Amino acid sequence: MIENVLSVPLEAVLDETAKMKIAGYKFVTLSCVELDTDTVYILYHFDCDYRLAHLRLTASKDARVPSISHIYPSAFLAENEIQDLFNIAFTNLPIDFKHTLFLDKRIKKEPLCRYTMTDKSAPSAGDGVLAQKPNG
Repeated sequence: MIENVLSVPLEAVLDETAKMKIAGYKFVTLSCVELDTDTVYILYHFDCDYRLAHLRLTASKDARVPSISHIYPSAFLAENEIQDLFNIAFTNLPIDFKHTLFLDKRIKKEPLCRYTMTDKSAPSAGDGVLAQKPNG
């Protein structure tokens, strides 16, 4: 289980990210978890003095999520990856690959991640996706 997680609404993502920057946190990465056919968690991971902190956004797959790249420039790559793999739209990306980050044609046709936290069967490594079954 991830500790030190603050749930944030869509409209507060930029403000809370800016607070992390002001507090001295470095951006680590973003991760995304498909909850069901309509909803995802986007987790923002930060580090300050070897202490991790996380923001959790619960978003509809058709939501337009604001890019945090103007606060943490390196976030553009993780945002483009989530955009490609989960078909989530990020607004105001300074560098937007427009679903061309991955050259694999299968990804362009349909994002790879299709299993949810409640799904009992995860894809195997032989399916081209290495995933683990969620705990619990």
